[in-house]
Amino acid sequence: MIRREFEYFFAALRFFTRIPAPIWVGHSAEQLNHAARWFPAVGIIVGAMGAAVTLMAASLWPPSIAVLLGMAATLLVTGAFHEDGLTDTLDGLGGGFTREQALTIMKDSRIGSFGAIGIVVVLLIKFAALSELLASAGTVPSAPTFALALIGGHAVSRFAATTLIYALDYAREAGKAKPLATRLAINELAFAALIGLAPCLWLPWQQAAVALLFVTLVTLLAARWFRQRLGGYTGDCLGATQQLTEIAFYLGLTCACG
Repeated sequence: MIRREFEYFFAALRFFTRIPAPIWVGHSAEQLNHAARWFPAVGIIVGAMGAAVTLMAASLWPPSIAVLLGMAATLLVTGAFHEDGLTDTLDGLGGGFTREQALTIMKDSRIGSFGAIGIVVVLLIKFAALSELLASAGTVPSAPTFALALIGGHAVSRFAATTLIYALDYAREAGKAKPLATRLAINELAFAALIGLAPCLWLPWQQAAVALLFVTLVTLLAARWFRQRLGGYTGDCLGATQQLTEIAFYLGLTCACG
């Protein structure tokens, strides 16, 4: 039982990041079918790495440089996996007039104008929000709270993406997220929620409440958009949801701080 859960966890870590899994984990479709429940745990690890780099860099450089280095660290450890999903989704839904056209464009590895503009805007918003939070370190929030905010953003946003696997159908017959496309059981979704929301318990409750409200609204809008345009979700849609809800979380925190 415990060994099997470790296998699911390492399968998720290997799928969503560039962190290698132990050899004994192996590869199987069953692992990936159950790996989604560990998606938020991967976010905690990625967020912790980004927070560590950011706070260490902040002791040497201004907040803006520290935030950029922290963002670079998270991009490196994930291989820009979710950012790639965002650009593909924006290109497909922005450039495709029909469901089939959108899905075809989303499979194209080249980046188009919608994707290029979208990723620049998202990264700029993320940079501005995190810079504002880090510049306030020592007052509100404190430096440890900044770390929790970053960890929370990564964990909650990955839980938000996991809810799409529970609520929507998979839109393709095959694709990079097909192994994850089996509908989550309610207990698996609850497990993901427990992990994904846990970092918020240590944040000021007013800020956490506003941030989670922002995340909920963005998740619902994204789910509605994907259902209307594609009839469900794809792996790229999961990446787009993660990115959009992550910045929604940070915007909610900065809004509550203000």
